[in-house]
Amino acid sequence: MRSSSASTWPTPGGCGATSSNAEHESWSYRDFLTLLATDEIAHRQQTRLARLTRRAHFPFLKTIDDFNFTYRSSLRVHMLGSALAPDFVTEGRTLIFTGKPGRGKTHLAIAVAYRAIQNGFDAFFTTAAALIDDLSAAFRAGELAQALPTYTHPAVLVVDEVGYLTYGTDAANMLFHVVNERHRRLRPMIFTTNKSLKGWGRVLHDEDLAQAIIDRVLERGRLLRLDGPSVRTLHVNLDEAMKEDSDQHTDLVRISGKSRSEFPEPTILGDEGFKALVSGRQFLIEELHHRPHGHEALSRTDTGRSNAASRVKNVSVAPPAIR
Repeated sequence: MRSSSASTWPTPGGCGATSSNAEHESWSYRDFLTLLATDEIAHRQQTRLARLTRRAHFPFLKTIDDFNFTYRSSLRVHMLGSALAPDFVTEGRTLIFTGKPGRGKTHLAIAVAYRAIQNGFDAFFTTAAALIDDLSAAFRAGELAQALPTYTHPAVLVVDEVGYLTYGTDAANMLFHVVNERHRRLRPMIFTTNKSLKGWGRVLHDEDLAQAIIDRVLERGRLLRLDGPSVRTLHVNLDEAMKEDSDQHTDLVRISGKSRSEFPEPTILGDEGFKALVSGRQFLIEELHHRPHGHEALSRTDTGRSNAASRVKNVSVAPPAIR
């Protein structure tokens, strides 16, 4: 039981409220110290989580709970279950998220890495271009060995946007150094790409090394394809607008939201009308170039103009739609 004196309660810094509650509710010393220890552990965990998150260099913070699986028919949250467990790190597994832009590849890569941090591991995020440029510069300076640990030591490495940009001719060599070392040490890797695996050799400038990289990544890894529309452009239905026949007048985006104006102007000219206009104009030009002198020539020219005019009557001057 506690002493009758309030001064007998320990009141370390930041525990004033807890101490007051303990006094008011007549806690035992054991209960009070248990609560203090619990609060201290929670505080240290939050501090560690914040510190590791900053060190990971995420461009933004996303979690699995933030991801909308509604538009991804090929992916469900249960398919990521193993990647969200501590075993993902301890067993050195890897992931490749592939798909068109805007499908959430980077979101998921960050979410998996952040879960690893929550599970007690550290992580590091980089783009493929930044990694390759950094290691290439270090190699030229004779400092490759000093630069590699940035990418080989973290428990989880996220390499974003493989194939988005153009790399130097030593790209495959630089990336292979990282992948081979992490594969050997059973350290997880997460890649995002908009290129097929077959296309990695082309973007990395070395088919053989690209194949060796993919082989090591997928030995203990999975390839997850993200389908569906881009979440960035759902409001404009970009996938439909990017189709080959999307330049037809029914597919064009109008500010008014209407396929045609409410009061059409006489500027729409069909193919037949345009041909008639060109034919009549050509006839007049030929007549002017070859017109003889005199009244007879003038009469023929007037007749030609009349005929040409009849062919283009009620036809507005505008080019046909380009097909």
